[in-house]
Amino acid sequence: MQVLAVTPEIYPLIKTGGLADVAGALPLAMAGQGVAMRTLIPGYPVVMKRLRRKRAVHDYASLQGGKAAVHAVKLDGLDLLVLDAPHLFEREGGPYGDAGGADWPDNWRRFAALSQVGADIAGGAVAGYLPDLVHAHDWQAAMTLAYMRYGKAPATPSVITVHNLAFQGQFGADIFAGLGLPAHAMALDGVEYYGGVGYLKAGLAAAWAITTVSPTYAQEIRTPQFGMGLDGLINARADDLYGIVNGIDVDAWNPQTDPHLSRNFSAKTLTGRRANKRAVEQRFSLAADDGPLLCVVSRLTWQKGMDILAAALDDIVGMGVRLAVLGSGDRGLEGAMLAAAARHRGRVGVVVGYDEALSHMMQGGCDAIVIPSRFEPCGLTQLYGLRYGTVPIVARTGGLADTVIDANEAAVAAGVATGLQFAPENPDAFRVAVRRAAELYADAETWASLQKQGMKSDVSWDRSAAKYVALYRSLLARRGA
Repeated sequence: MQVLAVTPEIYPLIKTGGLADVAGALPLAMAGQGVAMRTLIPGYPVVMKRLRRKRAVHDYASLQGGKAAVHAVKLDGLDLLVLDAPHLFEREGGPYGDAGGADWPDNWRRFAALSQVGADIAGGAVAGYLPDLVHAHDWQAAMTLAYMRYGKAPATPSVITVHNLAFQGQFGADIFAGLGLPAHAMALDGVEYYGGVGYLKAGLAAAWAITTVSPTYAQEIRTPQFGMGLDGLINARADDLYGIVNGIDVDAWNPQTDPHLSRNFSAKTLTGRRANKRAVEQRFSLAADDGPLLCVVSRLTWQKGMDILAAALDDIVGMGVRLAVLGSGDRGLEGAMLAAAARHRGRVGVVVGYDEALSHMMQGGCDAIVIPSRFEPCGLTQLYGLRYGTVPIVARTGGLADTVIDANEAAVAAGVATGLQFAPENPDAFRVAVRRAAELYADAETWASLQKQGMKSDVSWDRSAAKYVALYRSLLARRGA
């Protein structure tokens, strides 16, 4: 089965969040399921630097205002098609905005171009390659399905995966003329969205199937609370909606072989985590003691519940826990974390930014990872935590609810608990969860049971990849019916 994936980022080439991890891991998992997945990505500078041997498989004299080419390349086990369009992607900053964090004003054009190329490839633009199905990720790739629908490959089955419905790609109606779509596409059942153009909305309307990255999130987005204005459309497409929980790359995230750890370990050698804990304490200038060490590896945003953490921070430090924070985001929340570190020297440490190697060390050395998200489509850090024996303390929402078994009295007695859940998402409930964690940590046998049970969890892509393949096959059967 030949599948074309279209995504704005992919690990290990370009990453801002979990989308990149999924886009990078899924093709590798699919290979074992009889699916050959090629992935179309933008030619950002960091990507183009890796292309030592470029082979253009398609050229554009003019694509959204400039010359462009599509290069076929294999990197890090991935079969890639790279859109080389310097006028759109060769610029300093991040994939979506400048160094100051402001969105590029031409993002509508940049990702329309990516989507146009995706639809062209779906229609046979690359000689010798015609995908059986197209799988688009998030709003930046969603218009691929609209371009396919309105002429380039209407009979090719398609899937869109929503990694976070909060990011929708909404633009003014004035951009429509630059999209190259027929006039009738600017309609309620097309790309029109509240008087403007909605990229994600267009993809949701055009896709043969819609997936989200956890079963609970698939149900949550059907409600006004989580539907972000799209719940009406999603409910209308309910028969085509699937929740498939993410997995992780269990080779890259393996505590027995991870090169970023001071000491490797397994569920049978948990004492090996002590050396990693000491390394985390040193990196974050934390006092060394035998109490629980919590960590945060996250964007520092309202969605991730970082204001909830900030509001409860003084109290949880008073419970005898320490906290290591790695992340960046809202300036106010960055400031709140740094201020807490100043108030609680040796008890709270903060590194603003992102460091892949350090995130591995934190998973390998901290006792628990805190994820107080207000909504979380899937979440990956709790899966890394389970894999490394770092007990997740999570809000009961989305994929967090699907992947962590709460350490209530019955679950602990049965030996099946893997973490702690709390609800509602507010500082009071979070404080209770941390206090519960501290009490469980004081019982070394019970805490070790939580760790070992978490490490038994199947967080690989195997089951999820099989579900995607089953979905793909059902869509191909529908095409042939």
